Amino acid sequence: MRALRTVGAALTLCAAAWLTAAAPAAADGTDGADDKKDSAPTEAGTNFRTATEIKPGEKATAAASTGDYLYWVFPAAAGQTPKVEAELKLPDGSSRHGSATWQLDVYDGLRRHQACASGTPARRAAQQDRSVTVSCTLRQVRSWSERWANDPLQGAYYVRLTVVDLPAEDLGLPIDAAVEASVPDAGGAHADGGDVSPLNPVLRSGTAPGTGSGADSEAPGDTSSDSADDKGGEIPHAVAEPEDGWGSGWWSDRWVWTVIGAALAALAGVGGYTLIREPRFPGRPPGDA
Repeated sequence: MRALRTVGAALTLCAAAWLTAAAPAAADGTDGADDKKDSAPTEAGTNFRTATEIKPGEKATAAASTGDYLYWVFPAAAGQTPKVEAELKLPDGSSRHGSATWQLDVYDGLRRHQACASGTPARRAAQQDRSVTVSCTLRQVRSWSERWANDPLQGAYYVRLTVVDLPAEDLGLPIDAAVEASVPDAGGAHADGGDVSPLNPVLRSGTAPGTGSGADSEAPGDTSSDSADDKGGEIPHAVAEPEDGWGSGWWSDRWVWTVIGAALAALAGVGGYTLIREPRFPGRPPGDA
């Protein structure tokens, strides 16, 4: 009976550990789902400095012309594996003059092109196709990297969507684009140690919609950002910091497996002791033949 009580207590500890790990994840997945849907951007930037910020999990849309460069930017923290998917609604085939190749590129905060670990970043659409989908899944974002490496690091990630090959007569035809970025956690099994400042470029006033006055503030010698910093104001960056911060934090699913391993070790110890201990009979001293 004592062994059964020990087994029950260990299983209870394991269940509590799993519930503790699952509760925050469930809460994060449900809070503000409707708000993201309502506040999703409906336009795209035309270069890196005017890229439209999108939040992971929301679908941004934009109406543009064939040949335009469309830019979005989203945050990714250490331990996550960013994935971007874009769908383009194309004009009717009767108004087009041939096939076209659409391409999705992802850049980090230093504007270094990041290779796709999986997905189809470039796809050719035939003249009769009404839509085309391109996607790119990056490698896991790391918390540190060697100077010579091109590893994805925590910070801003830019998405560029454009056509790279089409008949000249089709330039300017209207298109509708929809882009969605997701940043699932790779898990504690892939966690690494280290710390590096997020690659989150500072935006000067006038370089992005809603950040300041006009192009005049871009003149040489402009110190508007420096003066804002001296006054204690916040300096605008390409993307806002994620709610959980840029780093992966102290919590990891490794803690869950550590607790489970400890419980299993305790069970193995109790079971082994139960199997090898000497049987005791009522009224007879231990070890008496």
